[in-house]
Amino acid sequence: MRDVQSERDSRRISIDRVGVSDVSYPIVVLDQKENIQHTVASVTMSVSLPHEYRGTHMSRFIEVLGEFQGRVTLSSLEHITEDLRKILDAECAELDFSFPYFLLRKAPVTGIASYTRYDVTFKATKGDVFDLVTTVVVPVQTLCPCSREISEKGAHNQRASVEISVRMKGLVWIEELVEIAEKNASAPVYTLLKREDEKFVTEQAYNTPRFVEDVLRDVAVALEGEERISWYRIRVTSNESIHNHNAFASLERDKTRSAEGRAECLPGGAGK
Repeated sequence: MRDVQSERDSRRISIDRVGVSDVSYPIVVLDQKENIQHTVASVTMSVSLPHEYRGTHMSRFIEVLGEFQGRVTLSSLEHITEDLRKILDAECAELDFSFPYFLLRKAPVTGIASYTRYDVTFKATKGDVFDLVTTVVVPVQTLCPCSREISEKGAHNQRASVEISVRMKGLVWIEELVEIAEKNASAPVYTLLKREDEKFVTEQAYNTPRFVEDVLRDVAVALEGEERISWYRIRVTSNESIHNHNAFASLERDKTRSAEGRAECLPGGAGK
């Protein structure tokens, strides 16, 4: 049959990325406690396309994905991207796996267990070298220090999120990044709480007031002290309860470069 995709193109325009997106696919990821966890990912797969080719072979993306039977690890991600490069004759291949990850959490007083969802993304790129960025979004609670200081009764608090992206020199578990985020917020959030637990969590937040800046800086200190992490990006977003807007703070650092300890006015933030 005629291979239309491989026909020569005369417009001489290379394409940065071409591929498939929003592919719903069952995957298996490593779980620190249970060994493995089954979940479903939204997958984006792409390659660079030289100017001389009219198109790429879209079916081959799914074929390559199927060969790895849904197992997503540091090793398999590198193999998948390399296979895409070879099979599709591309200089660069990119994978994006976004999926919900669940941890069984016990309520702080009653000990009742329930699952909490965390959103995780693995973004792998393979050109001359392999690159992997792992992102975890952790729901937390923040309580405003200023509100607590000026109020006679209570203080405004709200659900917030801590987004941590890292490049690793050694394996860092998803659970470890979750723990760093929750430890440095006003309080964690839980799916199931009884009244005794609600009292504990509410008072924990009140006794641990945090601006988004506080959360971000404390998370950064923890990541700076972790030798397995070579680069990180943090974004803390507070879904304000008494304002019709959100508050956020963000930071990016490459630990392989000398740190100035100050923010740089560069497109996309510091470190780029």
